Amino acid sequence: MLKKLFSREEIDKAVKRLASQIETDYDDEKIVFICLLKGSFMFTSDLIRKIHNPSRVDFLRVSSYGSGKDTKGKVTITKDIEEGIEGENVIIVEDIIDSGLTLTRVRDMLQDRKPKSLKICALLDKRTRRKIEIEGDYVGFTLEDGFVVGYGIDFAEMYRNLPDIFVVVED
Repeated sequence: MLKKLFSREEIDKAVKRLASQIETDYDDEKIVFICLLKGSFMFTSDLIRKIHNPSRVDFLRVSSYGSGKDTKGKVTITKDIEEGIEGENVIIVEDIIDSGLTLTRVRDMLQDRKPKSLKICALLDKRTRRKIEIEGDYVGFTLEDGFVVGYGIDFAEMYRNLPDIFVVVED
């Protein structure tokens, strides 16, 4: 069963707030947004349309869940970015900061490529699930716990198409 957690209006308001913070922090500087596939594609799309800085988008696909609700603990990069980021302002766009395993691996890998700056923008932050401490520089919502779906976020590749964010409730 699904219980609505954040409406599309609340999501849009959070995305506008994050876009405004990013524009303020970067003034008119160029930004490279790295969308973590697949869960962040809707969020990235909405976010970059609200930012007026010169920018480009690249995609990185990582896996740590498989088809279950808990992280497998192993982070696998299945699609790397296509363009170089050395000397660039880079923002990793993530759907959820959860265990911290995925983002730590991605952040460290991208940091090795010598960007000018590297920040994290996450729609959701689940602090109680951290296994590795990592913080988002820009965070839309903080929640205690719960498995969420919708707005690009899936469970076994389902529910990405929902315009709102729901928590999966056990019957």
